Amino acid sequence: MAPRLVVIAGPTAVGKTPVAMALGREIAVEITCADSRTLYRGMDIGTAKPTREERERIPHHLIDVARPDEVITLAEYQRLAQRAIDETRARGRLPLLVGGTGLYIRAVVDELQIPPAAPDWRLRATLEAEERTGGPGTLHRRLSVVDPAAAARIHPNNVRRIIRALEVHARTGVPISVHERSSDRQSSAGAGCGDAEGPVLMIALTTERARLYERIRRRIDQHLAAGLVDEVRGLIAAGYATSLPALQGLGYKEIVPYLEGRASLEETRAVLQRNTQRYAKRQLTWFRGDGRYRWVEVGDHPPEVVAARIRAILLEREETPDDPGVSGTGC
Repeated sequence: MAPRLVVIAGPTAVGKTPVAMALGREIAVEITCADSRTLYRGMDIGTAKPTREERERIPHHLIDVARPDEVITLAEYQRLAQRAIDETRARGRLPLLVGGTGLYIRAVVDELQIPPAAPDWRLRATLEAEERTGGPGTLHRRLSVVDPAAAARIHPNNVRRIIRALEVHARTGVPISVHERSSDRQSSAGAGCGDAEGPVLMIALTTERARLYERIRRRIDQHLAAGLVDEVRGLIAAGYATSLPALQGLGYKEIVPYLEGRASLEETRAVLQRNTQRYAKRQLTWFRGDGRYRWVEVGDHPPEVVAARIRAILLEREETPDDPGVSGTGC
């Protein structure tokens, strides 16, 4: 049965967009972005947003849908993404869900039931202040008490997700891990992969660690050369506070100390490199935890070669036994 959706995931800088664009030159597709930051207008360079020319060549969805001072919740993203995917299928094109935000992908693929708790901005501000006063790890220790399962899964430095978990517990009285287990049971009963409309083909791009880090280094240099500092400066000048969740994202929060005179450009570049590598490692850990992904090695191959491998999977062509380019099993 032909897939109803193809996911192209992987760590930052691995080359997801070029591969998706190359695939789109061979078959009729539309791309729905699975990225928590390309949603926001004015944040183009630091998010490696597809260019206007790329978006004109192949339709993209969920780009520039909100201002940086607005918050797109996971539930809102899920709703918008599903609508875009359904409309793509109605036009007779194959939907591609492309990005590196694993939770967004899972929300769509598994039709997660998002915990019923609207954002409580006062509580969030209180928790943020508590983390600043108590020092790093303060909130993670509290989460370990009320929801050990969530604390074991969420990195102590991921303050936003920790705050969300504490918020859900405070508003519903039920740990977020319990909500998620309920969603998992529903997904395993048939809400996700392999339903009557066709399976979901989940592809994860990867490459050797040193090569990925070199790609990250080149991307950071390209972003700085393209005007990332001025992009952040312009957002602040437009009145967007540096404490906004959008501006606390990777590639933006690291620029603020430089603009405030607290770091040199070289120090900023080094912090960007370190933080991006750490983020890529967390992404790989997330995707490796989901056995549905088919892993495709990028190496130094051009995007067209990698896209051809994905197309071969789509056409259910078996790779030769000695081909190292594809591994794993799909949906």
